[in-house]
Amino acid sequence: MNSYDIEEVPLKKKARFIEVSDNLKSGNYIPMETTSLMDNSEQLKGSQEKPQQKRQDGEKLDTDLYSRQIYALGESAMMHLRKSSVLIAGLGGVGVEIAKNLILGGVRHVTIQDTKAATWIDLSAQYYLTANHIGENRAKSCLAQLAELNDSVQVSASIEPLSEEFVGKFDLTILTDCNIEEQDQINAWTRSKSRCLLVADARGLFSYVAVDAGKQFQIDDKNGEQCQEFLIEYVDKSSGDITTFDKSPHNLEDGDYITFTEVKGMTELNGCQPLKVTVKKPDVFTVGEAIKSFTDYEGGGRGKQVKMPVKVDYSDLKTARANPELVLWDMGKWNYGTSLHYLWQALHAFEQKNNRSPAPRNEKDLEAFQEELKAIAPKDAEIAEALVKHFCFQARGNLVTVASVVGGIASQEAMKLITHHMTPLKQFMYIDHLDALPAPGTGYDPEKLTEADCASQESRYDGQAAVFGWPYQKELMRQKWFIVGAGAIGCELLKNFAMMGIGCDPQGGLKITDMDQIEISNLNRQFLFRRPDVGKKKSECAARSAKAFNPDLNIVALSERVGADTEHIFSDEFFAELNGVANALDNVDARRYVDRRCVYYRLPLLESGTQGTKGNTQVVYPHLTESYGSSMDPPEKDIPLCTLKSFPYEIQHTIQWARDSFEGLFSNGASMANQYLAGHEAFFDRLKNMAPGQKIEMLDAVLKALNKERPSSPEDCVAWARLQFEANYHNTIAQLLFSIPADQVTSEGVKFWSGAKRCPHVLKFNPEQEEHFHYVYAASILRAEQYGLEPIVDKEAFLTVLGQVAVPEFHPASGVRVATTEAEANEQQTAMGEDTDETIERLSQELQKLSDAQRKQLSPIDFEKDDDSNHHMEFVTAASNLRAENYDIPPADMMKTKQVAGRIIPALATTTATVAGLVCIELYKMIDIDGKLPEVPRDRFKNAFINLALPFFGLSEPMPAPVKKYGEEQFTLWDRFDISGPMTLNELIKSVAKKSNQTVSMLSAGTSLIYADFMPGPYGKRKDLNVKEVIEQVTKKEVPQHMRAMVLEATMEDEDIEVPYIRYTF
Repeated sequence: MNSYDIEEVPLKKKARFIEVSDNLKSGNYIPMETTSLMDNSEQLKGSQEKPQQKRQDGEKLDTDLYSRQIYALGESAMMHLRKSSVLIAGLGGVGVEIAKNLILGGVRHVTIQDTKAATWIDLSAQYYLTANHIGENRAKSCLAQLAELNDSVQVSASIEPLSEEFVGKFDLTILTDCNIEEQDQINAWTRSKSRCLLVADARGLFSYVAVDAGKQFQIDDKNGEQCQEFLIEYVDKSSGDITTFDKSPHNLEDGDYITFTEVKGMTELNGCQPLKVTVKKPDVFTVGEAIKSFTDYEGGGRGKQVKMPVKVDYSDLKTARANPELVLWDMGKWNYGTSLHYLWQALHAFEQKNNRSPAPRNEKDLEAFQEELKAIAPKDAEIAEALVKHFCFQARGNLVTVASVVGGIASQEAMKLITHHMTPLKQFMYIDHLDALPAPGTGYDPEKLTEADCASQESRYDGQAAVFGWPYQKELMRQKWFIVGAGAIGCELLKNFAMMGIGCDPQGGLKITDMDQIEISNLNRQFLFRRPDVGKKKSECAARSAKAFNPDLNIVALSERVGADTEHIFSDEFFAELNGVANALDNVDARRYVDRRCVYYRLPLLESGTQGTKGNTQVVYPHLTESYGSSMDPPEKDIPLCTLKSFPYEIQHTIQWARDSFEGLFSNGASMANQYLAGHEAFFDRLKNMAPGQKIEMLDAVLKALNKERPSSPEDCVAWARLQFEANYHNTIAQLLFSIPADQVTSEGVKFWSGAKRCPHVLKFNPEQEEHFHYVYAASILRAEQYGLEPIVDKEAFLTVLGQVAVPEFHPASGVRVATTEAEANEQQTAMGEDTDETIERLSQELQKLSDAQRKQLSPIDFEKDDDSNHHMEFVTAASNLRAENYDIPPADMMKTKQVAGRIIPALATTTATVAGLVCIELYKMIDIDGKLPEVPRDRFKNAFINLALPFFGLSEPMPAPVKKYGEEQFTLWDRFDISGPMTLNELIKSVAKKSNQTVSMLSAGTSLIYADFMPGPYGKRKDLNVKEVIEQVTKKEVPQHMRAMVLEATMEDEDIEVPYIRYTF
């Protein structure tokens, strides 16, 4: 009920229905007057009774479009979405957010339904409505924009009240803006058809989600995590204890199920029915007496977790409301859920009686609301008076931030109900963000707000002003923020900022930068882009779309990377005018750089990230919290070199090997050759700092690329590819087995080829085998591209040339040492042979003798995972699976290989929307009079850690900035010595000594030492020079004109004392 003057409309049996035509989907909206309206039972005939029947037989998933979502949900869940039909009733802020997320997610048929007309209140959260839509039906008004989001989804609209017949045609019904009486009636209809119901709503800073999944709802996968897999070291038949290899953690939990393969001796385990486990240690679990009668265990084996379905009973909402099961939103507000359960019921009762919501800050309405609450809540219910007031006063509030959060959560719940994948919410969750109100004592103290401060002005910001007041709203519009990144989170932030009004006053502004171009895979969750935008700059397209939401938005789109090399663009002047920065980045290095800049400029930073259903947000606030860089996640474990080179045992190992092979064959050698051709002297200067083995490897690679293996024709490329196959999948393996035979026994009497060391076998080339062909075909094309030759792409012609390639017979060499440990592998890389110097000299001389014809630049190939036509993934997938075949490791398809090789992070529009909403809610807390940063208690800010799969929501206050001390003075990372020049080096040293009350021992600018007390000679010559001159003299670089100040670091005579850094202004 986001239309706050409610019109009573009885539930009917018929509904009028709008179908989206091809013209409409392409963006050419067909006005209501010219659209054929018909009885919905006729319109849905044959497609809504069983929507999956309307699917084209044999339809395949668009893996380019849905790849990141498939990685998060799995292909089976994705296929369920593609067969489903969903009804979304109520197209206010929450309804449109759910519709947007489910359409992006690929639900086959989405029908939006609404009987309400758009009001000014809607415009603060419903981003597909404009002032021109006031008085028009909300579903009709936003149909075209929603349909444009995904051309593989059928989007249609109903503009009449719901009926039992109509609701019964959908797999899932979602209600928003719906009173309790209607919820219960429609719930009875969905239950009678064994269909699921989901309810979501938002008012001001409050929202909720309710779920009825019916009786015996089956959950196929409770958490959505990948099944655990591990090697087995020992099985104790008597106890049922199973120990993992090399004490590696199994990551199982009590009650999980497991099955086995490759077990020797106790072969009954192989392919057995899943066995229930009890965890004993991180590397030990037991299956009890289940294996007591099995034959004796001899060795080996792999364990793999199996997800077993569970069934859960849900009550209808009316029954559940009387004795609610609540999911906790904020552990710090453990009693709020129960209080809000009654407050929402009281609000519905008030609205039913008055046909409107309580007015903001209206004491008379508050009294009436309290009477409704007394009639509903138990007499012993303890509901805080302040909570009651805020809830009632905000009942007309409509915030895009809150709609983003609850809409994201509800969308994921909808996907669970459709796919049976992950655990649905049971059964109510009440959400509040009261801490987002300005802190008491700040310039916009909410306790001082009056009814006039929050009254409607027939403005698009009415819904937000109803909560925060118009003085606050005007300050928000004068804000100047910088969004770094226009990907999934960046798009959602931009939508929220535009709807909030940030940067929409002539004095305000918004800047966004992203160096990337739009790809097909972006369209599934980066909702500001469309297919015609593919190949265009993200920042420019995102800015254009955001201005469509709010034409008053003052936005500048940039396409430069934020980094040390662009500080002339993102300069002191650039940051000086900002009120804050919001990161929407996908790599840690860039996040750390922006974090350091925000600390330096003392700006708030809103940080966030997602991975599948998981998301996190972090607030970095000047002089209050730690920074993003204050803590670090543990580094990812690298695959040991010896494992990659000789002893892979997981498909991830062979994929990484194939990825490295791609770089070595098609990128690194060509890049090094081009470096040599660009400047011999600089090339050999770089060699000086390398280990001998690396020097030889680099020189040999350049020589091969330019001379020894340089092709002169496409046929040469085919021959080269065929010999690469022979070298990698036959000769190398044959040599390994010659050096370490299959029956080799260690000095301890244990078989060498056991445990994690899988005994390989050679492959005999056969072009009729798919992976064999793909490897040589893709490799020959990439090789030709590298050398500017026209490849042989006709497969018949290719096979003809391939059949003529002469492959020399391989003879293994004696005395070849195989590194069997990581230490041995590293030692071999840095080892220096007897003739190392001679080899380096010989290779160097050969390079210098190259002819002019051999000195032509090459074309290094940068790995691009998302373009299947470029043969990159064809090569990597074949290369990996062939090596897997060498070692009897189960292969992976191209989708799995692409994820590992491309280090793709699973992503969902649902999580992105939720996280972006949480980020913007924290921004509300950073507003004060005249653009000042308010003094906010740290416990009002919230860092969030969420997992929508479970669902789990963890909110915590940010960590404080770590405190350090010099003498009696304390300081944090936000403190520094500000020293203004110009001055001499000697004057600077004295100034630092005075500020710190310490003796300065050394002074540095970046990596350059400009003063040291143990260097009296050089210092004596510099002490009377201007600091800027000294810096330029020592670094041998001019200080850039854009740089107004520089960071210097001082080391004290007492090395145990650390002082703040110095900001020296020129």
